[in-house]
Amino acid sequence: MPDKYGKDAEKPAAIVVGGGPAGLTAAIALAAGGIPTVLAGKRPARADNRTTALLGGSVTALETLGVWPLCAAQAAPLKIMRIVDDTGRLWRAPEVKFSADEIDLDTFGYNIENSHLVAALEQHARTFANLRMIEDDVVAVEPGDEAVTVTLKSGATLQAPLAIGADGRRSLCRDAAGIDIDTRDYPQIALTVCLKHSRPHRDTSTEFHTPSGPFTLVPLPGQRSSLVWVLDPHRADEIAELDDAALSDEIERASHSILGKIEIEPGRGLFTLGAATARRFGDKRIALVGEAAHVFPPIGAQGLNLGLRDAAAIGELAVAAWRDGNDIGGADVLTAYDKMRRADVGSRTLAIDLLNRTLLTDFLPVQGLRGIGLYLLDRIGPLRRAAMREGVAPAASQPRLMRGEVL
Repeated sequence: MPDKYGKDAEKPAAIVVGGGPAGLTAAIALAAGGIPTVLAGKRPARADNRTTALLGGSVTALETLGVWPLCAAQAAPLKIMRIVDDTGRLWRAPEVKFSADEIDLDTFGYNIENSHLVAALEQHARTFANLRMIEDDVVAVEPGDEAVTVTLKSGATLQAPLAIGADGRRSLCRDAAGIDIDTRDYPQIALTVCLKHSRPHRDTSTEFHTPSGPFTLVPLPGQRSSLVWVLDPHRADEIAELDDAALSDEIERASHSILGKIEIEPGRGLFTLGAATARRFGDKRIALVGEAAHVFPPIGAQGLNLGLRDAAAIGELAVAAWRDGNDIGGADVLTAYDKMRRADVGSRTLAIDLLNRTLLTDFLPVQGLRGIGLYLLDRIGPLRRAAMREGVAPAASQPRLMRGEVL
């Protein structure tokens, strides 16, 4: 396979469609492994005001690829995670606190604004001679027996034996591969906003469980935090109409003033919640990563961390095939990729869905089970530590990059 392609990206062996964090990470992993790669996709027209809590394995992967030093100064460590039952229901769970030092870690990970993460990934991507970045819309993706053809809005076409679909939940790549997706809608809307506060967060993330879903404050550098507030649609409409001062007061009230006086920053986001999982993660020379493969509600810091594990996994498999002179887009590579990611995505989907549903239900026995589960985590140290380790570094699905191994 390497003999058919040059050392740069003029004749690519892989095309990544989509320039978000998962797509950029996949492109960098492929290029770092010696594969001539093109990344094609238009930047989003609207600025992304969201943040991502990057867990330990994701930070390790970014360090291994050389990206993390470019954005570490804009990230805040997550040393303590608190879960507080704020449902006001008859059966209330105890507060549970997870501390990184209990499992001999300095931090669980770091929270960073997506704009800073993407800027660092783009900066590092431009250092590779074998990685070409094309800022143009992809309008068509056509798989063939030996290559995938990608057509750009400009009319230019690209061909390569492997295409990686990192083009989001309305993925052209997924449609081109003929892969169906199972979707699930939730009667919830998430408000995202960054804010300043008068009290220090002390590197602590606090998640209030409310009847409409989690209200989660996550540290940012300085006396700043990001908020994901999951609301029912009617309440979301009311919140959306508030001016900045009124919304700041409402957030302070909902957070029980744990961070003192609140002042929201410009840039609010409102997102309808849903979940989706592709029935296969690769077929017809196309591998899916990130939201092209799975969509998660913003609960439990799973979405982008899973997407980065996708990128690391397909990078690992493609680089190994490339070095052995094998077809990097062949059925054996895509079958291995699907198998490698299926258990990880499936287990996270189930866990997040169950947690969300236990918050929404009025059925007392289910509320009780959630409370018992949190009580056991609070009281049984080995169980709590095992849950923390699995959350930071899943035992069964850690690609080499997440272990700090160069591809």
